[in-house]
Amino acid sequence: MKTIVETRSPLSVFDQMESEVRSYCRSFPVVFTKASGHTVWDRQGKAYIDFFAGAGALNYGHNSPAIKKKLIEYLQNDGITHSLDMATEAKEALLTQFHEIILKPRGLSYKVMFPGPTGTNSVEAALKLARKATGREMIMSFTNGFHGMTLGSLAATGNRMKRNGAGVPLSHVIALPFDNYMGKDIKTTDYIERLLEDDGSGVPLPAAMILETVQGEGGIHVASASWLKQIEAICQKHDILLIVDDVQAGCGRTGPFFSFEEAGITPDIVCLSKSIGGFGLPFSLTLLRPELDIWLPGEHNGTFRGNNLGFIAAAEALQYWKDHGFSEAVKEKGDLVQGHLSQLVQTYPDLSGEVRGKGLMQGIAIGVDGLAEKICSQAFERGLIMETSGPKSEVMKVMPPLTITKEALRKGLNILEESVNDCLERDFLNRRDGK
Repeated sequence: MKTIVETRSPLSVFDQMESEVRSYCRSFPVVFTKASGHTVWDRQGKAYIDFFAGAGALNYGHNSPAIKKKLIEYLQNDGITHSLDMATEAKEALLTQFHEIILKPRGLSYKVMFPGPTGTNSVEAALKLARKATGREMIMSFTNGFHGMTLGSLAATGNRMKRNGAGVPLSHVIALPFDNYMGKDIKTTDYIERLLEDDGSGVPLPAAMILETVQGEGGIHVASASWLKQIEAICQKHDILLIVDDVQAGCGRTGPFFSFEEAGITPDIVCLSKSIGGFGLPFSLTLLRPELDIWLPGEHNGTFRGNNLGFIAAAEALQYWKDHGFSEAVKEKGDLVQGHLSQLVQTYPDLSGEVRGKGLMQGIAIGVDGLAEKICSQAFERGLIMETSGPKSEVMKVMPPLTITKEALRKGLNILEESVNDCLERDFLNRRDGK
């Protein structure tokens, strides 16, 4: 009698029971069980270097010991976990430390709003407040921007596939050309200024402009400091509120805590989520100039805006920012990444590659359709987790935890190079053999 061995996909439960909307598990088709720092392990015990960092939600790594200790102590002492917008000691400590460690040293006087647990909650609150404060409906967003998946933030998002999923018209937003969108010789700010100053342009005066200084999901396009200053000047001239969506690029991802610091601008409203939660916990903030704080009590709310575990983790994560050392370390690692990626593009001209990004938010835009996804898939087989971004998934994205060691960073970059070499060799052989 023959023994029949049933071979099941490691993702069979998810394939059978979870919605088809799932995406990342298709790129990383294993069951993960454990994570620490910059390393993740699957059910078979295989270790992976993490160049993904929870899409930017894990800037301080997986299971940061200091943050985990604070969370465990808080839970063991029966600390409040859910509080809507009631006053708690955990929230008080976060507000105090955020002011003393982040806002005050930077000369910022923002009021802090707790809009809900995710980035799109922060963006929705920002858009609603801008419209309420100005009495205008129109929002100006930018090409390749990504701001969230609920209807208001989705209307300000550029990705066509994601917009098509809305099922209803996405209105009251106009898309403007981002820095260098029309080529390096064309100043898009001149075009924007002309639209606003010309009464015949057909474009109404907007309530706000919303932008990312580094467009993460849109392809790691970096806005120059001069362009950002020009946008700020345009907004001030026409009494338009400037919203910076720092959900992915903030919390040190580009080096400084806020991605806009080096440009020397001061947005009217700032959206934070992802790593502001410190530990990968659902949490977001909307920062606003005090004079914009015209909300009526309860006019914008959400059941999970009082995530006290998020307060505890966020407050402990702020300890990284008590001096300039952490920011400087991120910049050093960013230089290491940029040097390696630049060398990769030079060594492999068949990539038709362009290095983009800053800090630990960088990548290579590849000029060969589908190649970026193949390389990331090969990298995963070799023990490296990284994703693609851009409207055609054309950018290989290097976005590890900010706490990653230089040794692990180099090891991951070497795996990436091996994967590039392997994919290009296979492509050459396939073309040679007529496949």
